[in-house]
Amino acid sequence: MITYKALAIDNADDFLFGHSPHPLTLKNGLVLGGGTVYPELNFTLPIMTIEENTMPEVRKQYTQMIQESTRRAVELGAEGFIVEFELLPELTRHPEWGAEITKILRETLSDAEERHGVKTALRVTPNDLREFERPPRLRSGPLFERMVESFDACARAGADMLAIESTGGKEIHDEAIVNGDLAQSVFSLAILGARDMGFLWDEIVSVARQSGVVPSGDSACGFGNTAMVLAEQRSIPRVWAALIRVMTVPRSLVAFEHGAVGPSKDCAYEGVYLKAITGFPISLEGAEAACAHLSPIGNIPKAVADLWSNESVQNVRLLSAMAPTVSMEQLVYGTRLMNVATGHGTDAARTLRNWFVESDAHTDPQAYVLKPDIAIDLARDIIAETSPYARTRRAALATLQCLRRAHADGILALNAGELRWLEHLSRQADALPEDEAEFIRSTQPLLNTARIHFDQYDL
Repeated sequence: MITYKALAIDNADDFLFGHSPHPLTLKNGLVLGGGTVYPELNFTLPIMTIEENTMPEVRKQYTQMIQESTRRAVELGAEGFIVEFELLPELTRHPEWGAEITKILRETLSDAEERHGVKTALRVTPNDLREFERPPRLRSGPLFERMVESFDACARAGADMLAIESTGGKEIHDEAIVNGDLAQSVFSLAILGARDMGFLWDEIVSVARQSGVVPSGDSACGFGNTAMVLAEQRSIPRVWAALIRVMTVPRSLVAFEHGAVGPSKDCAYEGVYLKAITGFPISLEGAEAACAHLSPIGNIPKAVADLWSNESVQNVRLLSAMAPTVSMEQLVYGTRLMNVATGHGTDAARTLRNWFVESDAHTDPQAYVLKPDIAIDLARDIIAETSPYARTRRAALATLQCLRRAHADGILALNAGELRWLEHLSRQADALPEDEAEFIRSTQPLLNTARIHFDQYDL
């Protein structure tokens, strides 16, 4: 197990899209983080039932998506691209179905490489089935076993990279979000989530190594993005969503400590911090992800992305073409601009990066905490500690101080309601004990034991 004690990128001048201190070279020679930003297209089915008698239509849908979007990438002269296949629950519950779709996608991508010379890669992300049992049983049982089988089957069917959006700890985090309960959020992320990540990523890395594929990364989507969407709906304060975003960093870092090598998933906005800490390439999303969800993030993630994604889009017809094809075009054009800037030299690339940041950084605290210089400063604070709990506590304290300072300096405008919440959250953060054992003793009895199998977290 690795423990990160120093930043891989400690100077904002070196924090730039397309460039990672530890680039990843895939089997076909495609280099991620080596100076070029590549599109990562994510698509999914329209609303339909997945069962034995609908599988012919499922195959047809995925065949259409991969063939038409690949054709468009070739027509636009893309030098390379990545496709992410996020398995829907039933495609994970039946590992042979997920593997079959993986094979369909792999065959089209391999044909594009052979016929057109375009470099491609396939990331496969099985669904975390464990959350469909309440309370979740995380380390054994049919759902866990099917998920592991899915990883193995998809790896053998042609995946280049494996990933997941794991949900350990989420059984109490949604309540923490809506109640503004900082201690419960920290318990979910730092005690429950981090422990589950360690166990789960040992399993994923083992499968990946046996199959010769890349264990790429995780995402705190179920935590940070849930908060972001609720904030966008005006259901929770934006400073609370921003704070949760930074507090997810220690949890997601566990994947890298247990063998993940990137790129982290597109919906893991905490990837900005993970890249600064680990130096591995990352995938990110923003403006072009509006097809999946609205957000205040906009252009900022482009500043340091190595892959640029659309999140996920359903296979529905738009005026111009099917939606996945449209997303592919948007991603190709977006990454082309970034790569042209890189071709004009580092100063030009930094200028474009700075424009990406300046366009949105001061409009929302969730955007502000993704600024490259802010992320480096907060990441440095986080890894000054060594345990997930201590790191999450430090993340909370440092982020709240950062937001207070930005508002006081006139950099970040916060209304009266947001300021009240900022002070409320600061009082909660100040009350977090330094000692992890004390925190567990004081918080665990307050949790609803009907929702959690504590033994699944070694508690």
